[in-house]
Amino acid sequence: MKIVFFGDSITDAGRNATHYMPNFKYGYGYVFLLKAALSKKYPLKYDIVNVGISGNRIVDLLARIKRDVWNEEPDYISILVGVNDVWHEIQNKNGVEIDRYEKYYRDIIEESKKRLPNCKLIMLEPFVLKEEATEAKIDEFLQVKEYAKVVKKLAKEYEIPFVELQKDFDRLAEIYGVKPLLWDGVHPDVFGATVIADNWLKVFEENFEK
Repeated sequence: MKIVFFGDSITDAGRNATHYMPNFKYGYGYVFLLKAALSKKYPLKYDIVNVGISGNRIVDLLARIKRDVWNEEPDYISILVGVNDVWHEIQNKNGVEIDRYEKYYRDIIEESKKRLPNCKLIMLEPFVLKEEATEAKIDEFLQVKEYAKVVKKLAKEYEIPFVELQKDFDRLAEIYGVKPLLWDGVHPDVFGATVIADNWLKVFEENFEK
């Protein structure tokens, strides 16, 4: 069974699909950790495909979904996107407003269900913490939490499993600080990637490995 992981740099995590060593295609982030965890618990059951691309917004995902996702004919599609829709607006006024974010996310869900009726989706909550990349404009970056509410609403509406992440990042940051989790406030270190992987696996197993 094939799981396609679709998203931005958090999913991408330095993957190299053309490297001669096959493990490089998973990157060094949560997708790699999930490949390891799923391989251990369910040997050879799941084929993992990482199609995250650094810098992507929801509009970028919609533009490339046929090539990178539908053509793979996956059994599961996992989606994490949202921080760049805010970040790109802060940096260069090229973000995606929240109403358009919801529209394009809805298009991805509905078109995926139409084209791949037997495929299951799983949606991850976008997240942010205050660190070097975000602290100067943290009030603007906190808009990511509003985008996360959109994801949660859509997941509920379409009855798609939702992976909550912000609450755990907030809780763990109070104990250990932000940098060990999200070294710049956005991108996970190994600890942060483990938080994502653990939460994803819990939701996946609750819904699809009963």
